[in-house]
Amino acid sequence: MTDDKDFAVAFYFAMRQAVTGRVSKDQKRITEKKKIRSKPFDSGRDPIKASSSIDSLMQDFRWQSQMEEAELFVRWFEIVGDLNAKNTQPENLANAKLTVRCKSTAWATELRLMQAQILEKIASSFPDLEIKSISFLGPDAPSWKKGPRSVPGRGPRDTYG
Repeated sequence: MTDDKDFAVAFYFAMRQAVTGRVSKDQKRITEKKKIRSKPFDSGRDPIKASSSIDSLMQDFRWQSQMEEAELFVRWFEIVGDLNAKNTQPENLANAKLTVRCKSTAWATELRLMQAQILEKIASSFPDLEIKSISFLGPDAPSWKKGPRSVPGRGPRDTYG
């Protein structure tokens, strides 16, 4: 019975604070009283294992998918092989699409041809990531805009890569 009354009082003060934005003296007194009642062997005061607290943090903040994404980026050489991994680097994973930056357009073309096998390996190694497609990009071309102003026009006529 007292638990129901305590809950009702706490609920009343929480709603009052939410509506008015101020804390009453009674509510401050109740919270201080609860702190005083705390005893060393009360429930919830037992030591917990670090692994269980880390697991609960991973679930609470939804870090599991970010950890799997980081593991994919770290284990990239296992998926595509050493030679391909030296010439490529995964950059981003968003909306079930993996973006991979390649050292040259030739490497990007080569890996586009291997896309089905790479997706298959990723799906078997990291099924929770649910990657649907991969975008292989060549190197960025240098910008020819120098300074704060630029003249409209076609610019240099050379391709890179």
